[in-house]
Amino acid sequence: MTRRRPVPGTPSGPAFATIVLAVLAATVTGCGADKETRDYSVPGTLCGIRFDTKELTPFLPPGKKLSVKPDVNPSATWCDVSVDGKLAVRTVQKWWQGGRDTAYFLRSQTLERVEKTADAGRYVYSDNQAFGKTQDCVDAKYKQELYTGVQAYGSDHEDADAMKRLIVSFTETVEKSDECDRLAP
Repeated sequence: MTRRRPVPGTPSGPAFATIVLAVLAATVTGCGADKETRDYSVPGTLCGIRFDTKELTPFLPPGKKLSVKPDVNPSATWCDVSVDGKLAVRTVQKWWQGGRDTAYFLRSQTLERVEKTADAGRYVYSDNQAFGKTQDCVDAKYKQELYTGVQAYGSDHEDADAMKRLIVSFTETVEKSDECDRLAP
């Protein structure tokens, strides 16, 4: 019977166990350190409209830089919120055909199913987007009403209740803004 000889230079015994434990400890400790964070602050207003940052923040992804870009034309105002150059949240205020419901408006804004409703259909929402219809923001000359929308594209966060609170708050703020008074009779 031949006796096995240890391979030279291969650690074994207590010294080897110590090295293995040190590598494992560093690996496990490093897992928590890799968690992504938001290195930017969330503004209280986006394109001139006040937002509840507590409700908005979870829908924004981790990253270093937040930027806000408005796109305004006579019938709509879009506000794109990007994190590190990627679209995260988009809001819209849009003058749309009067006498229609919010569900009709949202079909022009998304192809995704949005089925939850509140306030007799005035608000329609899902886990990551919501649409609303203002009250008393009417352009009599063009027979249009002002609608709102919030779409969260940039994070994995989904929360229908938070999205509902966000659209209600956003719509109420739009109703008090100059946009509502701009074309009203």
